[in-house]
Amino acid sequence: MTDREKIESLRAEIARHDELYYRNSDQEISDQEYDKLKRELVHLEEANPDLALAPENTPTARVGDDRVEGFAKYKHLQGMLSLDNTYSDDELRDFDTRLKKIFPDELSLPYLVEPKIDGVAVSLTYENGRFVRAVTRGNGTEGDEITNNLRGLPDIPEKLAGSKHPKLIEIRGEIYMTDEEFARINQEREDQGLELFKNPRNLTSGTVKQLGGISGRNLHIVLYGIGHCEPLTFKTQSDIHQAIHDWGLRTQEKIWRVEGIEAAWSAIEELDQLRHSFDYATDGAVVKLDNLEWQKEAGFTSKAPRWAIAYKFAAEQAETILKAISVQIGRTGAVTPVAELEPVELAGTTVSRATLHNEDEISRKDIRPGDTVVVQKAGEIIPQVLRSIPDKRPADSQPFDFAAFLQEQGIEAERVEGQAAWRITSKDNPVQMRRRITHFSSKACMDIENLGEAVVDQLVSRELIKDQADLYQLSFEDVLPLEKFADKSARNLIDALERSKQQPLWRLIHGLGITHVGAQASKDIAGHYGSLEKLASVSVEELTAIDGIGGIMAESINAWFADETNRTLVQRLTDYGLNVAEEITQTKDGPLQGKTVVLTGTLPSLSRGEATAMIEAAGGRASSSVSKKTDYVLAGESAGSKLEKAQKLGITVLSEEAFRELVE
Repeated sequence: MTDREKIESLRAEIARHDELYYRNSDQEISDQEYDKLKRELVHLEEANPDLALAPENTPTARVGDDRVEGFAKYKHLQGMLSLDNTYSDDELRDFDTRLKKIFPDELSLPYLVEPKIDGVAVSLTYENGRFVRAVTRGNGTEGDEITNNLRGLPDIPEKLAGSKHPKLIEIRGEIYMTDEEFARINQEREDQGLELFKNPRNLTSGTVKQLGGISGRNLHIVLYGIGHCEPLTFKTQSDIHQAIHDWGLRTQEKIWRVEGIEAAWSAIEELDQLRHSFDYATDGAVVKLDNLEWQKEAGFTSKAPRWAIAYKFAAEQAETILKAISVQIGRTGAVTPVAELEPVELAGTTVSRATLHNEDEISRKDIRPGDTVVVQKAGEIIPQVLRSIPDKRPADSQPFDFAAFLQEQGIEAERVEGQAAWRITSKDNPVQMRRRITHFSSKACMDIENLGEAVVDQLVSRELIKDQADLYQLSFEDVLPLEKFADKSARNLIDALERSKQQPLWRLIHGLGITHVGAQASKDIAGHYGSLEKLASVSVEELTAIDGIGGIMAESINAWFADETNRTLVQRLTDYGLNVAEEITQTKDGPLQGKTVVLTGTLPSLSRGEATAMIEAAGGRASSSVSKKTDYVLAGESAGSKLEKAQKLGITVLSEEAFRELVE
């Protein structure tokens, strides 16, 4: 695989995990594994500057985006960035060294050490002491307004206590769910035969993004910082914590104000001993410069402050016996090896299964059935086998042959050259079938209510469906006999299937489960071609001409439509009346008809979402990257490299005022 292919593959993989985590409230890999992917991409981009993207376009230098449809967008008065992560004390000392270059006269720097809460970031706005707004992080510049979903939570008073309130202040924190509440909700779902939620953080994220409110789920909030504040009277981060407490808001029960990085490290070690006593999940520590003036002087990168860093605690580990190796099959046919373990207590839970990732990882670690292995819970979410202990290996142990194992199990699969995963070659594999259909019906795709994993399992097991199109031939009589179903629930499912036929084209494309094609790419493709019929006939070269569609994704799309089974599926979906074609939005009449506009920087009064809507309403198309095909660049404050590239290419650059004159 060439460096270009590796870079495209990493960008696509990171984008997929971003989509899962930020938009779908789901997670397949640990934070550490995710950061490893990003670091590998950074290394490749630095080694290949000609292949690098502008900072705002590469996932290594931008904030994840949790915005979803259905919520009003609100522009933060001050950017709400994420934090850089570190996993070792040496990297923490490197952070201190970088700051000392900015403040060379200081022998030791004043730090504040706070518990890092594993929740959902939120910004609360108070005007003259009264609560007016709650907004998610979004893309760091604007987020989803979730005021109505959070109003009434015990931790968010309508009026701040005391009398010394700023005229206007954004107070930042994390929304979380206790383990007890998480267990209560999952028990209810288990009793109803519904799919269980994976962890409290993902459930919290999904809860705050429910259009119908938070449905009686008990959420809490901890606040620890501020964004915009007028007037700004605070001198230190410690002052902010005290003010938050004095206003009757909840902040962390334990923080450390220390001098120097060694004292900060001691505080982190103390926090590691205390963290399991908190009622919120704590996966690390945040180390911040305490002095606000120094924070301002240190400044920011494109995605994170230079004056703060997150230290992630090492994953908890335990020894146990690997009894056997089994496999798990994903919706795209990827075959993932799974370790079947003697149950062991780890991070407060009993672990009996763990991921082995792929064939190469098994070979590299030389993991064999019967081995004593070290298991860890990285990020306290997904167990994985870290290594085997050869000294404790049975005498008759043999290296594990993954290909032979698949053959013995009757699993028809192949490994494509240059890829780590084996993939199912048979379209009729029931596990993959379930995964494909569950993905199709999910909230992120066709959003078919009452059609979760448990229901799909029943439909497949009873041989009522074999693919996505079969869903649309189900009748009331077919679904009524399902477990946990009665007249009303059966009717609701049939009605939901009928409603889903009118979902926009991009949701259908996303629901087809084409490898590497996420929600944003589906939107770009739908907007460009307007129908599945046109998409099925385009070449790889034509696809890569679309901004954001790389070679690997284009080849995946082309290969998917070249498969006769997939073409038959599309025809059946068409015959059942699904929305397989729609008007191409960029053909609207208007002053920007047929024009491509790239946004960069922060505009004086328009959010990115508002500017994009104005571009599309004027017949134009908003793009994320500057090229020779770009007609205009709409530039605001801190425009950066996109502006520079536009100037080099001689592309017309518009201010917000000039843009308004053009489109209004």
